[in-house]
Amino acid sequence: MSKQKHNIYFIGIGGIGMSALARYFVANGNAVVGYDKTPTEITNALQDIGVAIHFEDDINSIPLKFKDRANTLVVYTPAIPETHMELQYFRNNNFEIKKRSEILGDITRNTFCFAVAGTHGKTTTSSILGHLLNECDVNMTAFLGGISENYNSNLILNGTKATVVEADEFDRSFLTLSPNYACITSMDADHLDIYGDASELIKSFKDFTNKIKPKGKLFVKNGLPIEGITYGIEDDSDYAAQNIRIENGSYIFDVKTPTTILKNFKFNLPGRHNLSNALIALAMSVEYGLPHQKLAKALANYRGVKRRFTYQIKTDDLVFIDDYAHHPEEINAVHQAVREMYPEDKVMAIFQPHLFSRTKDFVEEFATALSQFDELLLLDIYPARELPIDGVDSKWLLEKIKNSNKKLVSKKELIEEIKKSTAKVILTIGAGDIGEEVKNIKKALRIAS
Repeated sequence: MSKQKHNIYFIGIGGIGMSALARYFVANGNAVVGYDKTPTEITNALQDIGVAIHFEDDINSIPLKFKDRANTLVVYTPAIPETHMELQYFRNNNFEIKKRSEILGDITRNTFCFAVAGTHGKTTTSSILGHLLNECDVNMTAFLGGISENYNSNLILNGTKATVVEADEFDRSFLTLSPNYACITSMDADHLDIYGDASELIKSFKDFTNKIKPKGKLFVKNGLPIEGITYGIEDDSDYAAQNIRIENGSYIFDVKTPTTILKNFKFNLPGRHNLSNALIALAMSVEYGLPHQKLAKALANYRGVKRRFTYQIKTDDLVFIDDYAHHPEEINAVHQAVREMYPEDKVMAIFQPHLFSRTKDFVEEFATALSQFDELLLLDIYPARELPIDGVDSKWLLEKIKNSNKKLVSKKELIEEIKKSTAKVILTIGAGDIGEEVKNIKKALRIAS
């Protein structure tokens, strides 16, 4: 594919998955340019490696050589509306146009492909797996849905024989993949704006398992309604984390495999959900044939993914953590991790809901999850790709939250409200643009303390 066409034009190049592909094509010697709506740290980083990016939807901004149909491949994200003028230009002129997921399918088809599926945990699991394979010197490329702290990138590039990808259930894009090894971390209802109901989502996951290559392997979290090699925490799974203890804020644990017990793994990310993600990455690596000692060393130096329980401040008096959680189950997982690490301390959460449809579909579950924190500051809903839904707003959600210390705030009021709190542990949670506020909050807290 990339051998046939030298020029790769990205529409929505600043997306986390799109930018990993852009980096991949740059590394392979292709000419890469693109459009995005707004400048971000991701677009800045791409510009730093020589990718020209513009931020106006304007056909005149497309460089002349990228208007050569015979030599240009156009890649777009489903978040781009069909009314987008540049997308329409390429369509009207019969360019080869592919979704990001189709490109991943093309790239991975002739590799040994590890695919990580699930409604939660994909990015952390795939980044752990990519790191383990890289540290064991496997010839591979990992495409990540977040910025790995170990590599400061969403792409781990160490060869082309194997690939690690996130198998995304959103708009069924994971059905373009044909993995050798696949895992399913979770199948909670989500993306009901796409699927309609949970049974259709489950059917889609089952369709995904049928994409696994002959002689391939499927790993599933114990309890999911799909058969495969099971994994779980302190249970009877094929791969189970056992003898778990916490030492200096890190997990120490053993792994029971179908044939033996591997002792004394160390893992630095808090939360049982993260431990589960580490376990499945280890299980896939062990089945692939990688040695225990190298895997243990690699796991111990894994540092996480930005905005996945990322410590911004960690002192004896103040802890500030930022997390991407945007589904009730993810908020519950963050709460469990915080309570396990800081059982005696007051915790304040700042939450920005993501999507009107998700808020509407899970309002009761969001209310229950958010009620667990000692204090709550709630921001307005981040719309992303959606138009407002009548009656669905943060005020409606706030009324359902059973927390005596709760408040709806604007971004402008946020820092002043945070300063009023006596909480030792402060969390920012959400998948919208709340991540852009983290630097300012961190700076204000450092000055205040």
